Amino acid sequence: MGGLRNRLLCRFVSSTCFQMNRRKTLGENLMETPLRRCLSTLDITMLGIGHMVGAGIYVLTGTVAHNMAGPAIVLSFLIAGLASVLAALCYAEFGSRVPKAGSAYVYTYVTIGEFWAFVIGWNILLEHMIGAASVARAWSGYVDALAGGVIANATAGVFGEMHNDMMAKTPDFLAFGVCLAYCGLSTLGVKGSSYFNSFFTMVNIGVIVFVSGFGFYWADYHNWTDYGGFAPFGFSGILSGAATCFYAYVGFDSIATSGEEARDPSFSIPVATFVSMSVVSLGYMCVSAALTLMVPYTLINPTAALPDAFASHGITWARIVISIGALAGMTTTLFGSLFSLPRGVYAMAQDGLLFKVFARVHEKTQVPLITIGVCGLFSAIVALFFDIEKLVEFMSIGTLMAYTIVSAAVIILRYRPLVSKSDVLPLTETPPSPGSAKEFVDMLNEAGRLKPKFYWIERILGSYEPGVLPATCVFIFTVSCSCIFAILQWGGRAVYHPNGPEWWLAVLLTFLVAVSLITLVLIAVHNQSTEGLRFKVPWVPTLPALSIAANVALMVNLNPMTWIRFAIWMSIGFVIYFAYGMRHSKENAAVSSYSGLLKSNSRSGEWGSTLTAKDLPSTPSSQTEN
Repeated sequence: MGGLRNRLLCRFVSSTCFQMNRRKTLGENLMETPLRRCLSTLDITMLGIGHMVGAGIYVLTGTVAHNMAGPAIVLSFLIAGLASVLAALCYAEFGSRVPKAGSAYVYTYVTIGEFWAFVIGWNILLEHMIGAASVARAWSGYVDALAGGVIANATAGVFGEMHNDMMAKTPDFLAFGVCLAYCGLSTLGVKGSSYFNSFFTMVNIGVIVFVSGFGFYWADYHNWTDYGGFAPFGFSGILSGAATCFYAYVGFDSIATSGEEARDPSFSIPVATFVSMSVVSLGYMCVSAALTLMVPYTLINPTAALPDAFASHGITWARIVISIGALAGMTTTLFGSLFSLPRGVYAMAQDGLLFKVFARVHEKTQVPLITIGVCGLFSAIVALFFDIEKLVEFMSIGTLMAYTIVSAAVIILRYRPLVSKSDVLPLTETPPSPGSAKEFVDMLNEAGRLKPKFYWIERILGSYEPGVLPATCVFIFTVSCSCIFAILQWGGRAVYHPNGPEWWLAVLLTFLVAVSLITLVLIAVHNQSTEGLRFKVPWVPTLPALSIAANVALMVNLNPMTWIRFAIWMSIGFVIYFAYGMRHSKENAAVSSYSGLLKSNSRSGEWGSTLTAKDLPSTPSSQTEN
């Protein structure tokens, strides 16, 4: 029995782990050279901070404070930061489980399946491409502002203006060139690029400390009490500001994207996520507080908020320091987007969902050169023609959807059984009796099964396979939250009538809230699986559920036109998936190149390596003897 046990456990780890095999055809090898594992925890932390602290702190802060939230922009950043932290916890657990390039795409693939993985992967490509283009636009605009508008005026004089609401006023050739330049930098290799990123990130942090320190020194607290008070646009303005401020935090998933190039991903990714999110959240809140305390929000210049605020107090030389920080911050943010984008394409191409040429890795630099070049070119074209304001909001919807599905996937995976009876039968020389196979499976894992004192629930709901009810409840919870926040956002006078909401609407909202709470209770009464995790999201399913609710709430606050543009983008993606991806997908091929992915870590050699029986926790002999 002991030999059979070892064979079953090895088989369990190497080929049935959560039933998430990402397939590859026999004899086909798309990636002859693996990505190089060379990034330390500090490198990854700096990558995350640099990606998040850029255009948001120098451009977005003034716009949101002046047009949306006033001094309450501090709360907008806090709400957006909390929503991002909840999602970041889920990313950190998956990053330690699955140390591979691709971020949320890979996490969705191993949890929910190929189709939803493509949906999320396609959204991630949108996020990073739009992120790179918008930051390149902001970088170009800042340089042009320092030059007195010479570049924009010259471009308009030579090429004229584009009279289209979807397009920018003039083409931005400087932004186009900046994208291509940073794309060229990324081709030199990941370690050299990380040194470049870390240097500029430290410069940016120094400028943030300077702005916050001098800003609080010149603070006038009447600016938070006069001019309409602390929240002149009300709670709706705070939420709208939070939905826009969410753009400032989207870079943290570049940490998870670097998982395949980290030396110790199961340690580095959670640590880098927490440190970078803490530093960035504190930085955004301090800068926005200092800005609104220095000058009334009504007098903030949205295009040059910080320089003008310092100039109003006679500190004109601060313009130079802020400009250095702005260019350094936008440089690292642009680098982060152009670092993450090709790695997302690379991960999808490995699975056959995108053209396999994008999965080729250069032997010398150990980066996907072709993919980097194509992604840089497309980002440069978007930066050339489109306006930054429309780009930012368009990017947020794809990011929020990715965060929602990753949070849902954490719950599903925690309550999914590790092995099933069908996984045991092919391994035995003589098939065991149904009873013995079931006993062995029950011993191996209880995840997804009801806790003993809640067995009575099966008498009400009926018998079901382990893990099915928690997964169904996650779906119902997401739908009910979507309905609640959609009603609150678009219900109008039926919800916010002076005499209270309509009676039928109050009943509907009460019902939806009750359904949401009941689904969480039904999930919580099942056993979880946390075996082999160096980092775990605490308080599952509560924290991932809060992340889902926060992301859905922010999504329904986006402009309806953003949803229309999003639908067009997804239509293009579905054409690619059904015309090419489904036909070339490796999911149903005979050999898996990623077996045991969820159990791999830095100590198991190359990513995707399988563990052996000695790597598994020991089991008391009394449980293994028949």
